Amino acid sequence: MSKIGEQEIIIEEGVTVEKEGAVLTVTGALGEITVKIPDNIDVIIKDAVINVSAKDSTKQARSNHGTYRMLISNAIQGVKEGYTKTLELVGVGYRARMEGDTLVMSLGWNHPVEVKPFEGIRIEVPEETKVVVKGYDKQKVGLFAAKIREIRKPEPYKGKGIRYEGEYVRRKSSKSNLASE
Repeated sequence: MSKIGEQEIIIEEGVTVEKEGAVLTVTGALGEITVKIPDNIDVIIKDAVINVSAKDSTKQARSNHGTYRMLISNAIQGVKEGYTKTLELVGVGYRARMEGDTLVMSLGWNHPVEVKPFEGIRIEVPEETKVVVKGYDKQKVGLFAAKIREIRKPEPYKGKGIRYEGEYVRRKSSKSNLASE
């Protein structure tokens, strides 16, 4: 049995959870998220507490048990508080700015890179070298932050590129250093 799947989910104040067939709808101040529940998972809502259980002991049901418990928990937290990912632009001349709802970045190329956010995603640029991605859906926030990072991944020789806040980039020594030894 999944240890995570066995934990109860407490529905926080200001969040409503409705189950209709195999679809669970979580609504809160920030938005609405729907989670489609597979046939081998049973969700019981009782007195502001959600219990998730596997209907049988097949490998797929055991795998889905903890996964769907966390998806529901993340949806509740997302519509209540939201999620953020912070990206850092490291490199000479690497800058970001907002033009309307579009993120415009200068990343060392001869043209600026423009990125439009997904639906339900907000972008903030508190500094020229920081981009904050906010939203109520954890999957969309992570996917959009990864999409921005993919534009210019951090490279291992000088460390230039777009990285997550606090991400460690393992540096390599250049070949010119090896030749001088």
